[in-house]
Amino acid sequence: MKLRVYVLEATGLVPCKAAAASVYVKLKVGKHKARTRAVGPTDKPSWKEEFVFLLSDDESDNAVLQVTLFCQFESSSKELLGRSEVPLGSILVEGEQSVPPTWYSLRPKHNVPNMRTKDCGKILLSLSLTGRNNYVEASNLLDVDIELKNSSSMDTIDSTEVKRSMDSLEAETSVKDGDSIKQVIDSVTDDNYASTSTTVSTFEEVLEIMRSSNQSDALESFQGDVVVTKTYIVDVKDLNSLLFKPKSEFISNLREFQGITCYVEGPWTQSMEGDSLCVTRTISYTKNSTKFAKSVKTMEEQKYLKADGKNFAILAKVCTPEVPFGDCFEVFLLYKITPGPQIPSGEPTSKLDISYNVEFKQTTLMKGMIETSVHHGLKENFEGYADVLSWFVKSAESSVHSLDKDQLLAPLLADHQSNIELAIKYFCNFTIISVILMGIYVVAHIVLSESDATKGLEFGGLDLPDSFGELVTSGILILQMKRAFSMISHFVQARLRKGIDHHSFKTTHGDGWLLTVALIEGINLPLFISDTLDPYVMLRCNGMTKTSSVQLQTQDPQWNEVIQFDAMQDPPSVLDVELFNFDGPFDQQFSLGHAEINFLKHTASELADMWVPLEGKLAQACQNRLHLRVFLENTRGPETIKHYLTKMEKEVGKKLSIQSPHKNSAFQKLFGLPAEEYLIKDYSCSLKRKIPLQGRLFVSARVVGFYANLFGHKTRFFLLWEDVEDIQVVAPSLATIGSPALLLILKSGRGMEARHGAKSQDEEGRLNFMFHSFVSFNTACRTIKALWRSKAIEQRSKLQEEQEGDDKSDNQSDVTESGSSEEDVAMEEAYSIELPVHIESLMEIFSGSHLEMKIMSKVGCLDYSVSQWEAVRPNAFKRQVLYKYNRYMSIFGSEVIGTQLKSPSLVGNGWTINDVMSLHNVPFGDHFKVHLKYEIQCLEADFSSTSQCHVYVGVEWLKKTKFKKRITKNIFDKLAHRSKEIFELAERELASLT
Repeated sequence: MKLRVYVLEATGLVPCKAAAASVYVKLKVGKHKARTRAVGPTDKPSWKEEFVFLLSDDESDNAVLQVTLFCQFESSSKELLGRSEVPLGSILVEGEQSVPPTWYSLRPKHNVPNMRTKDCGKILLSLSLTGRNNYVEASNLLDVDIELKNSSSMDTIDSTEVKRSMDSLEAETSVKDGDSIKQVIDSVTDDNYASTSTTVSTFEEVLEIMRSSNQSDALESFQGDVVVTKTYIVDVKDLNSLLFKPKSEFISNLREFQGITCYVEGPWTQSMEGDSLCVTRTISYTKNSTKFAKSVKTMEEQKYLKADGKNFAILAKVCTPEVPFGDCFEVFLLYKITPGPQIPSGEPTSKLDISYNVEFKQTTLMKGMIETSVHHGLKENFEGYADVLSWFVKSAESSVHSLDKDQLLAPLLADHQSNIELAIKYFCNFTIISVILMGIYVVAHIVLSESDATKGLEFGGLDLPDSFGELVTSGILILQMKRAFSMISHFVQARLRKGIDHHSFKTTHGDGWLLTVALIEGINLPLFISDTLDPYVMLRCNGMTKTSSVQLQTQDPQWNEVIQFDAMQDPPSVLDVELFNFDGPFDQQFSLGHAEINFLKHTASELADMWVPLEGKLAQACQNRLHLRVFLENTRGPETIKHYLTKMEKEVGKKLSIQSPHKNSAFQKLFGLPAEEYLIKDYSCSLKRKIPLQGRLFVSARVVGFYANLFGHKTRFFLLWEDVEDIQVVAPSLATIGSPALLLILKSGRGMEARHGAKSQDEEGRLNFMFHSFVSFNTACRTIKALWRSKAIEQRSKLQEEQEGDDKSDNQSDVTESGSSEEDVAMEEAYSIELPVHIESLMEIFSGSHLEMKIMSKVGCLDYSVSQWEAVRPNAFKRQVLYKYNRYMSIFGSEVIGTQLKSPSLVGNGWTINDVMSLHNVPFGDHFKVHLKYEIQCLEADFSSTSQCHVYVGVEWLKKTKFKKRITKNIFDKLAHRSKEIFELAERELASLT
């Protein structure tokens, strides 16, 4: 059997000895006990709480409900105010029975015989007893929201004095058979009361009535601190409905996000307060307990102050009596919804302002501490409030940035100025103007002068200066004309080179993370030793490299270019920006400065318009800066998390669940990360330092972070996966408290902001971080290693397909026309050497063997791969070669696709290997191809153990460019040096094998 007891209110109680005492009720049925919260001080306390007791059949037959009222003092002592007993067997007979709200008289603890019983007041209770079921939950609190007026002459409730609002009984914490009490109370309500009581209407009706009524100006006098001020792209009416409409989806998500339970939402009711209409509702809920605080029940009364259709103001009174000193203060929240500013898209906007004020009902020495705690609590609470609200309505700020992207990039994609405008801007300077004026002056002088006879050494057709003044004037005119001609030539070349020097980019689309960079301009670039500056910018992100066009001879280049990266499956962490002076595709010594843009440390508004200071010796001396606009978009939306977790589950070998919004938001706030950084997993572990520090390790798609709080001393840092060079498993030892450990080794010079958490720093300058004492080491190790490996730079299949498609015809033509191209391309000998190695052994470096792989990796060829030799004609074989240059060979990380043709040497005994290479991801890479020819011959006819090697280099030009000589020289020098390294390494390796 299930007994439900509703404790509503009490009246006529004996005054407590202390004025500041509070009153609470204890209930007892058999062995079951419960108590209400303490309220007061007041002579008419009101609780409005529900209690559920599960009784056996034997208990229910002779059960007695004992009701006791106590007065509680600050010293934790208590005083009995009165008690009453309600025998259940006499009033609840069979089946399902309910007792409407009824006044029960209270009596003192001990009754004196033959004396008048002392009046201790009355308490209002409602009872319900139902049959057997599986309901076992006890002590669920329910705000019944009933207001009653006392009758001094009757022990039972007077129906004409009942004011009720029972819709809250239908909330989620109620049970199905609780409707009987509502029916009983509704049945005893007098019809005459309907004209004076509060009435319940739909939310839309309430707003319409409120709009046509006289509204209060109380909000103008409200003084409080602002905790939220946001602008959203939504109409004010829609935002008001989203926040305050009954059973709002936003409130449901907010409850889940903030861990709210026992949520009971009363209906909006209207009543008259004097001449003004009052629209209110009551909400009660419980916040779940945490590691540092117990669960707290909160009562919130919301009241509309203004609702004219264009502006809304809601005042909420929040009471938390169960917190320390909760009876001493109340918190008032003011929600203001007003029309927001206009945005370029023309959509309606709304501004939401939330402010608060703390009012104290009595003086207390803890006032300052209470105000500080309330401020921090509300700030944290409404940060989550704003985060959840952003799921339903779009922020005007983010929309403006998104709109600005199209507006800002559109003019950069077009040609802003005509040639005439550029010419006027370029030639409006002292040099050109002085040349024009001097030219006009000289021409006028010639016209006005009379022809003179020849003098001195002059003869017909030769007119020499007749004085030193004329000689100086002639020299000045010649210098001015030379300077003017140079400027005109430079301008014409620059305009003719428009669209040729610019590296071509595709406007890419697709699902994933799209990165768009607008390179606008640079200032204060230094002049180099050659006194000429041809700057260009190289961008790297997630293993991809893009370069800008080369700006000719300028210290303040104006690029105005839009560079787009292909859609990335994983979110990028860092954009590397480096400025160079162009001197060939293998240039590495003319870096003018570099910078790193961390997407995790910049907001979208900061990225949309930023001046990037460059680092480096030259950059810091000249204070170089680049003007960029960076836009990072996720086209997949919420599906990104699911897609990423599905991919990682295959590598981890374990199911990865999506973290709760509350936990994800706490992770972002803890490390100051953007909203798109979602938590994947967190582990309890220790950070190995001089003294092990217990904390939690958080891992996400881009970072691994550690947080610990030891007696208020907080340790917090995070590392980028891209900065981790290696992860090693350390065997259990005494230093790791007998558990295995993970050692994270960072790249040299990286992660310096987290140095305080490092275990040590090795000789190469790499920081080492060690974590141990995991609850489940194997699971944590697999997950962490999988996340790290996923960020390692791999050869992108999409780029390979594009390159294979672009170069398929080129590779075929290289094979079929290799003989003719060798004759057409001028080849120069770059290197020659005699080696005491048999020719068959030396040819191992072209066989695809382990020796070839080892040598090519040592000379700077990364990811070196070759195909098998295939016969194309008698005694002629071909194969494909694919590799990347490292940064020491080329700062671009150039990708090389080559076709090699091997045939017997025409002169002597040996082989000829012709290598035709195409370079990708370098400026002007589509302007040329590199031809490399190896002549390897045996010096004697009987194939002695001495071989002679000749290396020839040539460049085949497909397009014209001003940098032809510079590029050719750069390629020749680099390949000559590489050839020398290859054969010297081959000699040493082959000698070690013999």
